[in-house]
Amino acid sequence: MSAARLASLIRERQPCVVLTGAGISTESGIPDFRSPAGIWAEVDPFEVASIDAFRRDPERVWDFYRKRIHTLLAAEPNSAHVTLAALEQAGLVEAVVTQNIDRLHTRAGSREVVEVHGSIRSALCPKCGREETVEGVLAQLDIRPAPLCEACGAILKPGVVLFGELLPAAAIDRATELARSAELMLVVGSSLEVWPIAGLPLEAGSLAIVNVGPTALDKRAVLKIDGSAGETLAAVAAAL
Repeated sequence: MSAARLASLIRERQPCVVLTGAGISTESGIPDFRSPAGIWAEVDPFEVASIDAFRRDPERVWDFYRKRIHTLLAAEPNSAHVTLAALEQAGLVEAVVTQNIDRLHTRAGSREVVEVHGSIRSALCPKCGREETVEGVLAQLDIRPAPLCEACGAILKPGVVLFGELLPAAAIDRATELARSAELMLVVGSSLEVWPIAGLPLEAGSLAIVNVGPTALDKRAVLKIDGSAGETLAAVAAAL
């Protein structure tokens, strides 16, 4: 019943923009961050994933991200990613705004993907701005503890938004534009705890949520489905 209701909302309230978080990728075997078994239960993010940590000990930050990048590259898009790509191709989803850095939406076939927290696809030189591909980064990490910029020799920074950094301006501007134009924002796999992205649904005409467990905006949603992203979206696609 809930999937049928969500299908109706997607049909009736266009354009529909989707906002995804870590919960959509757990079904691909990628751990989330804040659950009792999540990544931050094992390590302190301010020691391995903050800009201060990078400036203080970039080799430790890269040790964390080297392992994480290998995990993300080994993961495959799941049925939720594939369904969202199919809905976009059918003209029922305008874009996906994602908090994830894993590139799984793009690999699943989504074309309009806004990565508000950056991506593992590259690393950046904080000194001269040069980009290095993830393949080049991993090749360097096989022989040294931190990758270096080939142009100026500085230590590269992971191409993700670290704690203490601002979100990329172009991405947040595009995400805000999409949210404000949306008649429906569908949140999938996010507890909506990380700002400013958690505020995007408030910009849309209406809000629907698919997430395991509560979110900060459940009371603002016209529909909340507490369930698996893959199973729920597959049922929605069948109903459409």
